[in-house]
Amino acid sequence: MNRRDDSESGARPEEERHGARRSTWTAAHDGGRPERGRACEHAATVPAAPDRPADACAECRASGGTWRRLRWCATCGHVGCCDSSPGRHAYAHHDSTGHPVVLSLAADEDWAWCFEDEVFLVLETGPPEPGARPGAERRI
Repeated sequence: MNRRDDSESGARPEEERHGARRSTWTAAHDGGRPERGRACEHAATVPAAPDRPADACAECRASGGTWRRLRWCATCGHVGCCDSSPGRHAYAHHDSTGHPVVLSLAADEDWAWCFEDEVFLVLETGPPEPGARPGAERRI
């Protein structure tokens, strides 16, 4: 099916279905892991986090549990709690579905994690904007 067929049938690209836009992700330094050969085969297909992220882990809410931070599945849009939360629902979702990458939905975090490749991903930065302070980078 080509793009014309998609638009005629009412189908939307995946990034539109999940309320996200495509971005460029790259493997980043991860503290306790060796840097040699760190790569993620999924990085090229990972969208940015959705513009309107969820405010709760559905599994925790249903069970009366609590969560610390939320993670968004880059494959299907499922929102689960982080590994520091008692339920670890984002990892449980990966474990049951095989969906490899989650993005942090925390306002102070801008990264993704590939469970399959065990790689920390960050958005690539672009060239400075015209008129920006020297050394300042903008986010793509």
